[in-house]
Amino acid sequence: MVSLLPVEVDGVPAIAVTVELPKTRLIVVTTERGYIMCGALDVELLNTRLAQRGIIAGRALGVRTVDDLLNAPLTDVTDGARALGIESGMTGREAIKLMA
Repeated sequence: MVSLLPVEVDGVPAIAVTVELPKTRLIVVTTERGYIMCGALDVELLNTRLAQRGIIAGRALGVRTVDDLLNAPLTDVTDGARALGIESGMTGREAIKLMA
């Protein structure tokens, strides 16, 4: 099952995507500029093999819901996210606001 829901994160429009898979769940909150995602996000791949794309993204571990993702601290962020001031340790909500 796939769920797409519009969400507003402190005034920033975003879309929450949840994909139910066997024995796991993928969760993403995306803006037009970048996104945050559950632990399935491969930040190292984005920073190395896809570096030329300048992808703005962050990863949070141990999240099970969209609210968890927005409130959890990011464990890893891409180089593109760092260029916007997004850092590991800030919440997903804080990162989304900087992606506006």
